[in-house]
Amino acid sequence: MPTRRQLIKKGLLLGSAGLVAPHTLLQAAEPTPPPDLFDSQSLDIEFWVKPRTLDLIRPATGERSKLLYWKDGDVLESAYQQLCHLLRDVNGKETAPIDPKLLETLWATQAYIARLGMTRPLEVLSGFRTQASNMRLIEQGVPAARKSLHMEGKAADIRIPQLHEEILGELIQSFRQGGVGFYYRQTANGGWIHTDTGLQRSWKG
Repeated sequence: MPTRRQLIKKGLLLGSAGLVAPHTLLQAAEPTPPPDLFDSQSLDIEFWVKPRTLDLIRPATGERSKLLYWKDGDVLESAYQQLCHLLRDVNGKETAPIDPKLLETLWATQAYIARLGMTRPLEVLSGFRTQASNMRLIEQGVPAARKSLHMEGKAADIRIPQLHEEILGELIQSFRQGGVGFYYRQTANGGWIHTDTGLQRSWKG
């Protein structure tokens, strides 16, 4: 009988091939993936010094950008500005500087999963938010903190198509770079993960 670890790896591989959504294999398994599958702390230095390309989609606008934004230890200014624009407040229509550490988390997540054969773009549901946009979400009953790090360009709500939010969140947690919120939803697209560069903490919403 296959182990839970084998089921998860099989789900990742089948999901990356578009044959099955990994969460369908995880539903009958225990709720917490095995830590060793997400041991990002074991990554060697070569992983961290290679050029960094982010492949992002904003479902709200239909935009997609695949940008090399970091090379030889430096952020490439033009690509950085394009990423700030992509992670803008699409409702308030304002752009703000995005914390480079947040971009690092997004890149590392995507690059780590690519090592397992999944090369899909990362969907950004929310990046920077103006104070007005954040308050509007609260008034609408959408999960949003009054002092949200989204308003400082230090947070993003993300998902990767066909990858269960539990897997995505556990991976991001393993980088130990900030807060991680798990938002499970029974919808066609599933839920999402909040990631930020604040204090290390986690929650479910």
